[in-house]
Amino acid sequence: MTTDTSHSGASRLGATAPRTARMGNSLRFDDDRHLEAHRWLVDETYLLDAQAYTEWLDLLADDIHYLMPVRVTTALHAGYDTSPGMAHFDEDKYSLSRRVARFLTEHAWTEDPPSRLRHHLSNVRSFATADPDCLVVDSALLLFRSRGDVREGAFLSAGREDLLRREEGRWKLARRTILVDESVIRMQNLAIFL
Repeated sequence: MTTDTSHSGASRLGATAPRTARMGNSLRFDDDRHLEAHRWLVDETYLLDAQAYTEWLDLLADDIHYLMPVRVTTALHAGYDTSPGMAHFDEDKYSLSRRVARFLTEHAWTEDPPSRLRHHLSNVRSFATADPDCLVVDSALLLFRSRGDVREGAFLSAGREDLLRREEGRWKLARRTILVDESVIRMQNLAIFL
C-alpha cells in the first residue's frame, strides 16, 4: 500500500514537489539503504549544528520542498492536525538559498551572535519507494538552542518525513515535512533550519 503524507499538495510552492511515496513496511536496520539514509541524516545534523549552511545547501535537490505546517489542536476524529494553507516554513531551493545568503551578511541580527545549536536525531525509519533511487525516511528531532548569555535555552521537538533521492551517485534531500509537537512554538524565532 502506498501513502503520501507529504502535505506538499496543499502548498503553492509544493505544487511541483516530488510526490514519491513510501511502500510497505520500514526497511530492516541492517539494510544497506537504511544505513546510507541514517548516515546521511547524521552527517546533515552535524552540518546544521555547525551552521555550515553553504555546505548544507549542497545536500538539497534543486526541486526541494521544505515545509513546516502550523499544527493545530483538534478533536480526535476531526481528520486534520495542521492548519490548511498555513506554514512556518514553506520553501524551495531559491528561498532557502536566500536565507543562507542573508546569514552571511551583517543584517542577520537574529543570529548575531549565532545561536548554539544541538540537533538530537532519533527513531530513524527508512522506506522503499517505487523508484529504486528514492527513499522516504522518518525521524524524530529534538533541537536545543541557546541564545546569548541571559536567556534560558529553548527546545523544539518534531517529527520529520524526508524524501532522499540519489542523484549522480549522491543522496539529495528532495522533500522535508516537519511536524512540530506543539501548536504554540515557544522559541524566540525560527531563524534556523530543522
